[in-house]
Amino acid sequence: MWFESGRVCLDLLATSAAPAAVRSAGAAAGPAGASAGAADGPTEELRDGDGLRLWLAGVGLVPDRTPLTRVGPDWVAAFRTLRADVGSLVRAELGGAGPDEGALARVNALAAGPPPGLCAVRDQEGHLVRELCGGVECGALLAAVARDAVELLTDPGDRALLRSCAADGCTRVYLDTSRGHRRRWCSSEVCGNRERVARHRRRALAARPAR
Repeated sequence: MWFESGRVCLDLLATSAAPAAVRSAGAAAGPAGASAGAADGPTEELRDGDGLRLWLAGVGLVPDRTPLTRVGPDWVAAFRTLRADVGSLVRAELGGAGPDEGALARVNALAAGPPPGLCAVRDQEGHLVRELCGGVECGALLAAVARDAVELLTDPGDRALLRSCAADGCTRVYLDTSRGHRRRWCSSEVCGNRERVARHRRRALAARPAR
């Protein structure tokens, strides 16, 4: 999973957006590959409760070692729905279009709910650690992500930093907080490296003597 977008809500979008290098690899595999159609659509990382648990922990919405035994198919469906609505709003913003009113209403409704409450408790060694007060609730976690989306979309400074990865076929979105705001790729190691390799190959081909 990828957690380098700069915002929790954009990290959620990335759970259904594979980097271009991975998508191209799937296309090259052909009918005998794992999934020839994988290059034609996004890769789903929230396939089940295990995938959602990994994302919730990785993005930092729950403290370390928080038990997530209640995460189930209903949670996965709810986060996928929120992801689709946030994606609609973010891509409308990137495209200079007006927001989908239905998506906006649903995100606003979730954002209005109470987010998770944090408590400081002592662990077995006596150190203060973070826990979620009242346990882990799906609605509270959805509220945290939806509120992050609202804050992003209503902040002119952050909106101006929204970028789509420039790599062909990659649909990831991120905040460009780089010096000079010149970041072009979601990942320099994946999409950036793929583009550099492609440029090298083009230069090599152009330098070959004509026959």
